[in-house]
Amino acid sequence: MRRPYSGAPYTPAGRGGSRVGGHRCGASVPRFVRIRVGHSPDPDDAFMFWGLTTDLVDTRGLEFEQVLADIQTLNQWARAARLEVTAISLAAYPFVQEDYALLPHGASIGAGYGPVVVARSPLSRAELSEVEIVVPGTMTTSYLALRLVLDGFRHRELPFDEIPEEVASGRAEAGLLIHEGQLTFEDYGLVKVLDLGEWWLLETGLPLPLGVNVARRDLGDSALGDVSDVLRDAIQCGLDNRSEALEYALQFGRGIDAAVADRFVSMYVNELTQDYGDEGRKAVTELLRRGETLGAFPSPVHIDFVS
Repeated sequence: MRRPYSGAPYTPAGRGGSRVGGHRCGASVPRFVRIRVGHSPDPDDAFMFWGLTTDLVDTRGLEFEQVLADIQTLNQWARAARLEVTAISLAAYPFVQEDYALLPHGASIGAGYGPVVVARSPLSRAELSEVEIVVPGTMTTSYLALRLVLDGFRHRELPFDEIPEEVASGRAEAGLLIHEGQLTFEDYGLVKVLDLGEWWLLETGLPLPLGVNVARRDLGDSALGDVSDVLRDAIQCGLDNRSEALEYALQFGRGIDAAVADRFVSMYVNELTQDYGDEGRKAVTELLRRGETLGAFPSPVHIDFVS
């Protein structure tokens, strides 16, 4: 069983961590400590962190342990500051900003595409406002974006991978899909009635930031910098060794084929993943500003990236 976060501040566990042979990026730091990295069990996150399973990335004396959980669980864990580093929904960041800072890489950002609302037959936006929509969690960015589109709607939470079947069976009239469900909903006989990434692009001219990586502030500035560098290098190693990283990521595809996994990874692991850039940071600011105006967050948002 994994030991829960004790609340203790970061302290180096030792010095002179061993190195394994192979090509590495960056300088080694004589320190060794365990960093738990939480992410969703889906292909794009697995692709990003494939480098941590190899000897291709210099870990700067840090030991990384990957912890897999669905995004709603990761959002909830972050509210308890359970993991040192974790993927969360951008919409969850205002709830955990006291404990975590945004890493400048690792984000899932859709340029003109994103989570989709599906149904068994076409629905107008007015009709969509009148039906129950099953959603993958009220702290997800997809749910926040849908709130920005629809004035009000009835919703019910369900694990993201159960939503397509819930709609196809008729137990729900519409569903909000994330992860690979954005690409596979037609296999369930469903139709897309709203693409939130497309709506956001037309509304703002910006890509839609969905998932982000955050690191716990009590690691301290030095360790935060090292963690940031290692995870940046891991993403680049995946991009540089695409076929190997994709083969690893397929383990987390829940039965999707290689072509779908490749397409999904291409959508959400790209230049904006490696670094938000000005456009990505502007998109983050705009989405959180609109969420604030909506009253979605408990306190004012302070956007803070690890340097």
